[in-house]
Amino acid sequence: MNVLVLNCGSSSVKFQLIETDLDIIKKNADRTLARGLIERLFGESKICFQVEGQDKIKFERPLPDHKAAIDFILKWIISPDSHISQITSLSDIDAVGHRVVHGAEQFAMSVKLDEAVIKQIEDCIELAPLHNPANLKGIQAAREILGPDTPQVAVFDTSFHTSMPEVSYLYAIPYELYTRHRIRRYGFHGTSHRYVAYRYRLLTGRNEEQTNVITMHLGNGCSACAIKKGRSFDTSMGFTPLEGLVMGTRCGDIDPSLIEFIRMKEGLSVQEIDTILNKKSGLLGISGLTNDMRDLLDAEKEIQHKRASLAIDLFCERVKKYIGAYLARLGGADAVIFTGGIGENSPQIRERICNGLEWMGLTINKKVNDVMVAGKEGDVTTSDSRLKAFVIPTNEELLIARDTVRTVKNEPRRF
Repeated sequence: MNVLVLNCGSSSVKFQLIETDLDIIKKNADRTLARGLIERLFGESKICFQVEGQDKIKFERPLPDHKAAIDFILKWIISPDSHISQITSLSDIDAVGHRVVHGAEQFAMSVKLDEAVIKQIEDCIELAPLHNPANLKGIQAAREILGPDTPQVAVFDTSFHTSMPEVSYLYAIPYELYTRHRIRRYGFHGTSHRYVAYRYRLLTGRNEEQTNVITMHLGNGCSACAIKKGRSFDTSMGFTPLEGLVMGTRCGDIDPSLIEFIRMKEGLSVQEIDTILNKKSGLLGISGLTNDMRDLLDAEKEIQHKRASLAIDLFCERVKKYIGAYLARLGGADAVIFTGGIGENSPQIRERICNGLEWMGLTINKKVNDVMVAGKEGDVTTSDSRLKAFVIPTNEELLIARDTVRTVKNEPRRF
């Protein structure tokens, strides 16, 4: 099956075209035929496409909305100029998998889209007002362009975390606020945490029951997940993606009373404070320079920038704090897994996080760790480490494509 994976943001559309099927999945022989990103919708959009084995092509084109962007992607895929031999017409696209950020408590796994499911996704908009509307625009556009005969599947960021027990997802606020307004911890990045836990099992020969790990998705957005017997047991993001680790522009954990204090002192509205906490805090807020970890590491090394160092240290210490907390919650674990843009590609950050954890049996193999970048995966600890550390690049799009195939074919979900 040729599966088109769509990830629609508020002003962007990201896609991959993946060749996969049940037999292909068993052999881990999936192929990404093409991928691309369209940014800055509603004006002169920036476009980057790449076909398997070819160089990226970049150009600009005015695209007024999500439907125009998806229509443009599909026309490019089937055109002779793309050189995708497997696709010559829209009928060669067998299914579409959509990333949907929030499925609340309704969706514990991926589902085939129909009017009832779309209505339930709409009902979750108040929980993800920045994400679900864009996801729905992509769903509607793909249905209109490809027609009712092309099956479409929603894969939710929150689904993996529906296995958390009440003691993990409830806030210690009046219980009726949960029952009336669904105020609880939902967690995000679930598809990423689920994928790297699956890859860990393949690399180590473990089954799901034997998988007790802590996964760290570290990028511009960051989250930790305690995985017990292959299932999400606790996670750092909460009601929104703001809670938890220090991130590129998000503050992570803070005292909620700060909001009222800042409002009084600065004369700001709650909405303006929310913008500060989500878009002007984290690495950017502490350093005053940037939210890009690579630039902060350069500033620390080249000009000994003190606030860059402070931002990096704060980032690493918060990750270390969650590792300790989740080891306690799990009663121990077999490995810590690093993924995401920073987790996969920054040996310095991995080393700084793990330094000081030798007492619990985690010792980094610096030689191996330093070369574990650019898509490489494996163990970066010494042979005598009781607690292992792995680097495993995430691939959410592949998991979305696989879930799409399984859902369309009514196969039980496998990780």
